[in-house]
Amino acid sequence: MKNETIVWAIVTAVIIYLVWLVAKPVISPIILALAIAYVTYPLHKRISPKLGQKKAAFLLTTVLAVLSFLFLLGFVLWINDVKYQIIRYMEISFTWLQSVTVSSEKINEVLTAITEGVRSRIESYIVSYTYSIPKLALEIFVMLFVYYGTLVNAEDIGKELYHLLPPQRKEFGIRLIEAARYTLDTLLKSWLTLSILKGSATALGFWAFGIAPPSGAIALGILTAFVELLPFLGGWLIWIPGVVYLIHSSHYALAFLFAAYSIVFISPIPDFVLAPRMTLRRRGLNALVSLLGIFGGLWAFGLVGIIVGPVSLGLLATVIEEWKKTMES
Repeated sequence: MKNETIVWAIVTAVIIYLVWLVAKPVISPIILALAIAYVTYPLHKRISPKLGQKKAAFLLTTVLAVLSFLFLLGFVLWINDVKYQIIRYMEISFTWLQSVTVSSEKINEVLTAITEGVRSRIESYIVSYTYSIPKLALEIFVMLFVYYGTLVNAEDIGKELYHLLPPQRKEFGIRLIEAARYTLDTLLKSWLTLSILKGSATALGFWAFGIAPPSGAIALGILTAFVELLPFLGGWLIWIPGVVYLIHSSHYALAFLFAAYSIVFISPIPDFVLAPRMTLRRRGLNALVSLLGIFGGLWAFGLVGIIVGPVSLGLLATVIEEWKKTMES
C-alpha cells in the first residue's frame, strides 16, 4: 500500500509538472482573462436574462476583442515611442527629486539606483514583445477564449471550487476564498478600475490639449495609472506639470481649461464622486501590502503581478491568522 501511494504521488507530480510546462507560456493571458471576467461578470449577469447567457458572453467577448485589436494596433505603432517617453518622464521626475532633496549622497544613490532599475526592467519587459507581435496576438486569442469560457461557466466553476475543498478543512478553505475575493474586489473593482479610468483621462487630456504627442500622452496615462496605485499620491502629480507647461508657453486659456478638465476627470473630483460609489475602495488595502504586493508582483511576474502580488499577500495573511488560532488552541 505504501509503495502504491509513492508511485501515485510520483505520477501526480509528473502530471502537474507537465501541465505547468504547457500552461506557463500562456499563464499571463489566462490570469488577465480571469481578472477581466471577475470584474465584468456582474454586467454579464445583468444582461443575460435579456440576451441569454451565451449571447451575453459573446457580446462582451466581442467588445473585449475590439479593444484588444485596438491595443495591438497601438502597440505596434507606438510601443517604442511610449517606452522611451516613460523612461524620459521618469528620469525628469527623479532628477527633480534629486535636486530638491537634502544634499545626501545616500538618498541620491538610492534614487539613481531606482531610476536605472526601473529603466532596465521596462526595457527588458517591452523589448520581449517588441519583436514578437505574433506571440502577443496569440496571448490575446488565449485571453479571449478563456474569458468567454469563464463567463459562460462561471456558476459551475464557483460550485466546483467549493466542492473541491477538503471536508476536514472546509472552513479554512472558505476563508481563503473569501480573502482572495476581498482582495480582488478591493483591487480590481475599485482601485485598478479607477486608476485605469484616470490614466485614460490623462492620456486623452494631454493629447487633446496639444501638450504631448500620442506616444507621450499614452506614456503619461500609464504613469498616472501607476501613481494612483501608490498610497497618498494621485494623478495631480502628472497633470499639474502640464498646466505649468501651458502657462510657460503663454497659453493661459488652455492652461485654465486643462486644469478644469484635470480636476474634474483626473484628480481630485473622481476621488470624491467615483470612489465612494466603489464602496470597497473605502476599506482599501493596507499601504504596505499595496506597495509590496503591487510592485513586488510587478517586478516578479510582469503586469499580471499587479493582481498576483496582493492576492498572494492576502492569502498569506489568512494562513498566518489560521496558524495563530491553531497555536492558541
